[in-house]
Amino acid sequence: MKKNLAIGLFVVLVAAASCSFTNKTFENDDKDKLLLDLITYVLNKGHYEPKDINDDFSVNVFEDFIDVIDPTKRYFLDSDIKEFEQQKFQIDDQIKNTDITFFNMVYDRLMKRMEDAKSIYQEVLEEPFDYGKDESINIEYDEMAFASSRKDLKERWRQQLKYATLNTYDSKVSNGQLTAADEDPDFEGNDTQNDAKPMDSVEAEVSARTSTKKTLDEFFDFVSDLQRKDWFVQYLNTIVDEFDPHTFYFAPEDKEKFDTSMSGKFEGIGARLQKKPEGAKIVDIISGGPVWRDASLEVGDIILKVAQEGEAPVDIVGMRLDDAIKMIKGPESTIVELTVRKIDGSTDVVSLTRDIVELEESFAKSAKISKDNVNFGLINLPKFYVDFNDYTERNCATDVAKEIERLKQEGAEGLILDLRDNGGGSLKTVVEMAGLFIKDGPIVQVRSSGKGKEVYDDKDERVQWDGPLVILVNELSASASEILAAAMQDYKRAVVIGSKQTFGKGTVQNVIDLGNIVRSNEHGDLGAIKLTTQKFYRINGGSTQLEGVKSDVVVPDKYSYIDIGERDQSNPLKWDKISPADYEPWDGYIDYEQTIANSSARMAMNPQIKLIEENAKWIKEQQEEDVISLNYERYKAEKERDKKKSDYFKKMKEYDSKLSFESLKYEQELFTQDSVLREKRDRWHKDLARDVYVEEAINVLRDLKINNIKNGKLASVKG
Repeated sequence: MKKNLAIGLFVVLVAAASCSFTNKTFENDDKDKLLLDLITYVLNKGHYEPKDINDDFSVNVFEDFIDVIDPTKRYFLDSDIKEFEQQKFQIDDQIKNTDITFFNMVYDRLMKRMEDAKSIYQEVLEEPFDYGKDESINIEYDEMAFASSRKDLKERWRQQLKYATLNTYDSKVSNGQLTAADEDPDFEGNDTQNDAKPMDSVEAEVSARTSTKKTLDEFFDFVSDLQRKDWFVQYLNTIVDEFDPHTFYFAPEDKEKFDTSMSGKFEGIGARLQKKPEGAKIVDIISGGPVWRDASLEVGDIILKVAQEGEAPVDIVGMRLDDAIKMIKGPESTIVELTVRKIDGSTDVVSLTRDIVELEESFAKSAKISKDNVNFGLINLPKFYVDFNDYTERNCATDVAKEIERLKQEGAEGLILDLRDNGGGSLKTVVEMAGLFIKDGPIVQVRSSGKGKEVYDDKDERVQWDGPLVILVNELSASASEILAAAMQDYKRAVVIGSKQTFGKGTVQNVIDLGNIVRSNEHGDLGAIKLTTQKFYRINGGSTQLEGVKSDVVVPDKYSYIDIGERDQSNPLKWDKISPADYEPWDGYIDYEQTIANSSARMAMNPQIKLIEENAKWIKEQQEEDVISLNYERYKAEKERDKKKSDYFKKMKEYDSKLSFESLKYEQELFTQDSVLREKRDRWHKDLARDVYVEEAINVLRDLKINNIKNGKLASVKG
């Protein structure tokens, strides 16, 4: 997003809101009511397409909120729902009057029903399951009515828990043994025959129930950590979601996580943690972070206490995980002392100096590909990342530019940009990145509600890469990925290979700090709202909203028959189009259309592609199965049938493109100090060698290189 547009929207909201929220008196000066008032105000004033908050809106909020907090219908009774329904048409009026009666009613009842549920699941799991009984469960919960009594609810729990336990039971019976991993799902040691003991069906049934009970105990322990404010955030986001699927309220801690996700870095110790009854368990260590460098801690260690430098340690056993993490994280160069129980049972105190931790998996990475003594390059971009607080810090546009230069130095004669599974990110970075491949000209058009369009141009005549270019996409390529793929497609600068159409997100969001909209605030951090403020359009005038980008060469993948696009989300904005921008396609390819035709023909005849499509159809069939047998013999027969089919599709992983992949020289030098990075890259290269889409991208690059390049012709804008 251009900085001036973001500031402009913010100024309008602050100017209009400052008086409104300074002097307004709330009946109960309550933070929840303040948040509700602020959020609905921002939605009405700033959203691209504000909704009428009326009875229809009220009904949608009612139904969606109940579905969000009880999707499997195993907490509320039918009598609860009937009581809630008395307010079904009043929620719109409550929102306008900052009244949270409906939320309070549902929340209070939910807390009671969850306490009931604890006793219900324990009662159910005290009794053995009869796996010989001929019964089934329907897991299409949307069509299911709420239970009419506690007896009916207990029966629903019994069926769901029997279903949850079946696979564990089968595993124990089939293996005929009990391992340490069976006793503890989080066990991370190496199982051996010495750890096992024989297990008959009775023992297996008891052990399976024990395992299921442990899982539920941990789930309800997690739920008990949730505070009323956490549930209220769910309610607020149910309201917000009625406007469109990408408008979202961030509680303060969620905003921090969003910023970390977008920048790919944070200040801390560099470890991922999981709450356990005995403390915070280290489940992953981030390469390059303080924990990794210190080498005193390892995966499986349990953090028991946390102390800031020079202060007394604080026991975190039983503490909310988010609260424990806040204590462990902290400013760069500060010291934190951790009391840790090691996986060998010993206890130690480890002192760590916090640092900037970079999430390596968030950033662009590249590989050199060799075929027939010709080198090509591949850049994988997982997201369009940026530090919103400081654009001069690391961002994806500058990183991709660096990787291109490194690939050029190693002799790459064609480039693949892999945007598969890339959900988007910063609009500013995608405009800059598109400029790496053309001389100058428009990249994307943006329109605000009730205003004319604005064209975002590449005005830098430098071209970072003027060679053959292929862009890989799939159904999960969204937003900024679609802008880049669409622009390169409209210029005929790149051949787009992938799904029939990409995700279809054609909207722009701004993040607004709610605390900046009030002059005085006694409630602390109010969080932020990610607000849909604009729609973007291709330079040819079409919108990617709902329709996405249609690939030049369409190939199936595992998502081909699954409903995961924007059109399958709740309340998406509509598709439309505007006038095209003034641009001229690139004159660098002689036979652009012929290259696409040749690639399509190859893909149509490729046995691996046919196998992938067959697998995609099977995945769709599996998803549509909503009645599952709870009779063990039938369950086992169905499972064996599915396993045979699954084993059949394992042939896809045996595919070998015969391409050679290697890291660039600068990265190979890092391997001497970072064996984890070497292992990650080796695994990535093995996956790439089995990737038929990458293989075809190389074929297309070879066609473009050998047959289709006109030297010295680059994209430019008319006039």
